[in-house]
Amino acid sequence: MKKNGDKISMLYVSTPDEAAAASAAGIHMLSIEGRVFDAEMREAAGDCFVQVGLPYGGWGAFNGRPLATAEDYLRAAFHYAALGGDAYYCSASYDIQKVLCDNHLAVVGHIGLIPSYITWTGWRAVGKTADEALALWKHTQMLEKIGVFGAELEVVPDRVAKYLTENSSLLMLGMGAGKYADAQYLFTEDVCGYGKNHKPRHGKVYADLGAKMKELQDARIQAFKDYKADVDNGGYPAAEYTVPIKDEEFDGFMQGVSQG
Repeated sequence: MKKNGDKISMLYVSTPDEAAAASAAGIHMLSIEGRVFDAEMREAAGDCFVQVGLPYGGWGAFNGRPLATAEDYLRAAFHYAALGGDAYYCSASYDIQKVLCDNHLAVVGHIGLIPSYITWTGWRAVGKTADEALALWKHTQMLEKIGVFGAELEVVPDRVAKYLTENSSLLMLGMGAGKYADAQYLFTEDVCGYGKNHKPRHGKVYADLGAKMKELQDARIQAFKDYKADVDNGGYPAAEYTVPIKDEEFDGFMQGVSQG
């Protein structure tokens, strides 16, 4: 698709319902965090190509502990591979990414605004100066060299993204990187309008489901309140929700109890 110039659609999903909806809509790629990726999510994703996010240091955990060494990452990646993951997002050091690549795993790196690197960049566009753009290009070349096949290209100026996309073999998964990236990548919560976090500049709402989801949650809470009140006042369970027993059978039961 990159070679042909075909556009690739990509969504970040976090529930089986979201994954199934993306599959039904024909979305090409999904990004799913390892902490929620399991056999149910893989089945829900259908024919979508699934990128599984490997937890980064204190940002997540695998088997109850943060990933720190190359062996940790490798163990996690093979675990998710067994569940049906197609590729593995990793923003750790070059040597860790290379170990994954050397073990024939499809690795997605990260270029531009990298959440785990914000101590140095802050939450802002990266690559707006010549020096920063050049650093992105050198980072791209290093990812290619170690065997990474794709990269999330996040909040990078469009002309810089165009150069990186056209001059690299990497599959550029653009998020806020303009129209020239190989893929356009958004979070489901932004597309569906129910995100509670800061809405990014590149986020576009295609359906305002926030109000509907709040209405659904309010109705759910009220149903739970009504159920609790029914239990408290003895209204539930009424006879129609109870399994009966014939008098003669119950009398026989009690007679058997009394006889020991």
